[in-house]
Amino acid sequence: MQQELRAPKRLGWATCAVALAGMTLAATVGVRAAARPASAAAADAAGPSGYHLIKTIPVAGDTFWDYLKYEPSTHRLFISRGTHIAVVNVEDGTMVGDIPNTDGAHDIVLAPEFNRGFVTAGEAGKLVIFDLKTLKVIGSAPTDKDDDGAVYDPASKRVLTMNGDSHSSTVVDAKTGKVVGTIALGGGPEFPVADGHGHVYVNLETTSEILEIDSQSLKILHRWPIAPGTSPSGLASDAEHGILFSGCRNNMMVIVNAKDGKVLATPAIGPGVDATRFDPATGDAFSSNGGNGTLTVIHEDSPTSFHIVENVKTERGARTMALDPTTHDVFLATAQVTRIQNPPPHTRPYKMVPGSFHVLVFGKN
Repeated sequence: MQQELRAPKRLGWATCAVALAGMTLAATVGVRAAARPASAAAADAAGPSGYHLIKTIPVAGDTFWDYLKYEPSTHRLFISRGTHIAVVNVEDGTMVGDIPNTDGAHDIVLAPEFNRGFVTAGEAGKLVIFDLKTLKVIGSAPTDKDDDGAVYDPASKRVLTMNGDSHSSTVVDAKTGKVVGTIALGGGPEFPVADGHGHVYVNLETTSEILEIDSQSLKILHRWPIAPGTSPSGLASDAEHGILFSGCRNNMMVIVNAKDGKVLATPAIGPGVDATRFDPATGDAFSSNGGNGTLTVIHEDSPTSFHIVENVKTERGARTMALDPTTHDVFLATAQVTRIQNPPPHTRPYKMVPGSFHVLVFGKN
């Protein structure tokens, strides 16, 4: 998902290597203090947004990560870990399951009406299908090269994968697991969102555009430039009011009218953004910025007016995010990394400190 350390995707999911965008690898970043226990984290004071660190959850495993997906009904957080998906109960911090054989794992999407979940396995070039209750793999569907972000569209009952290197989208019937079409996008896609009414929007990282796709006809309806934003990554939607929030890597959130593509605002965010989220209950949009370890909170005052509430301090590398729409908690993940001296060609110049991976839970309580 993240561009800066992706080594143009030759390293596949290693892109998730904490998205240290904005952090120079010449420095050793693993010297930060280890994650604090939940009891200490709970003492953090809340700022203007009300958000503060309420809990830290250590998670076993030393592989890097990418997207996070939260399932409110079960309190399960799905974490892509390169070759597998770790599933953690955020209520008690226990590991409740693991989904194997997802080489190059990026995104996780859920279709509870079919009791199915889906994982984009970018290195394997497939969409892995698993049972939501048992977490057992039950099938797969082929995709184009480097499937990365994905979305489940409830209107069409389809999953659309965004295939970065292939500049395409593979469309899969969620019920049958069969491929029903492929869409040529005309640029390298990042993250998609669905509005629930048959429209899917996706950031094109390479052309700095947002596309609107009809999920039934699979046709591109609109192609909107988002200047002055460049290299968009995360995308979130206020579906009720037709607003899109696009986190761009030139340190701005480009806010777009989903009806006509007009840029409404461009508030500043931190470096190294990879994910954005919108909470319809509070009107808050979020940008997780791994480069300086901040969570930018932007409030939608009206469908045409927005303001920055706060840049909440998180931890460097915490660049992917999930949101609980019921409690309004925000989940991020990061770890400590250290530089590798004289790494072999075409490999990551850093490694994770063993035992340092953890989930950060930010909330207002």
